[in-house]
Amino acid sequence: MYPVTPDGRYFVVRGRLWRMTNPALAADERERLMGDLGRARAVLRRSAHAPEANRRRARRQVQTAKVGLGERGPVWWADGAPDYNRHMAVNTPYREWYQGLKLAV
Repeated sequence: MYPVTPDGRYFVVRGRLWRMTNPALAADERERLMGDLGRARAVLRRSAHAPEANRRRARRQVQTAKVGLGERGPVWWADGAPDYNRHMAVNTPYREWYQGLKLAV
């Protein structure tokens, strides 16, 4: 499992923050979007030699699913906090928390 920030907004992979799925999504909606995401990613994996138009369509489907899940696009929290998606944790307000994780390992 990857560490999750104390506020539950991000998980960390190799020092980089990645936005979590919106926890307020209904379970059936989350399942549908995860299925859409998985299918689009599978198309991308199999499409190395496919026409570029097919790859672009699959990338758009990945983007649409990610936005629906809250992992991209507008943030799902409402307190006005900025989005640090894809930022290195040490360059954000999560720095001390992240460095504390590294010390605990």
